[in-house]
Amino acid sequence: MHIIVTATNALSFKGKSYSCAVGKAGIGKKEREGDNITPIGKFPIHFGFYRPDKITSIVSGIPFLPLSKDIGWCDAPEDEQYNRLVKLPYDTSHEILWRDDDIYDIILAVGYNDDPVVPGKGSAIFIHVARENFTPTEGCIALKKEDLLEIIPLLEHASCLIVEKPQ
Repeated sequence: MHIIVTATNALSFKGKSYSCAVGKAGIGKKEREGDNITPIGKFPIHFGFYRPDKITSIVSGIPFLPLSKDIGWCDAPEDEQYNRLVKLPYDTSHEILWRDDDIYDIILAVGYNDDPVVPGKGSAIFIHVARENFTPTEGCIALKKEDLLEIIPLLEHASCLIVEKPQ
């Protein structure tokens, strides 16, 4: 089962369409860290996280881990842990995954720029909860929490994200 994004506001999965947000610069070839582009391509969905204080558990065909306040994601291209999970506190630039807003209540970690990691090509591409009014992301894909909770139980070990250039 693949999650397919074909436009700046549409995601499809198992024959159903969902509204989504993508990067502020749209969908395209990702060139560098911070370019706000949602990368085109086919990417595995490795695992997910959920906020255990807001969601009791997740059942899925992919592994899900409870988030904790000491988990981050390195976004410093010069760091050896670039585009990887890190334990907080961490000395170089990183994204904090335990947030005060709700966008990281559920996170699917997308296998972008991870095999191998290319420093500066982009990091922390996730599928996560959308902000109100589907405000564009920094390169991730964002859905309503209810829609994510509908999709997640249907994911399989081999599920991928396919992002296609809008026509």
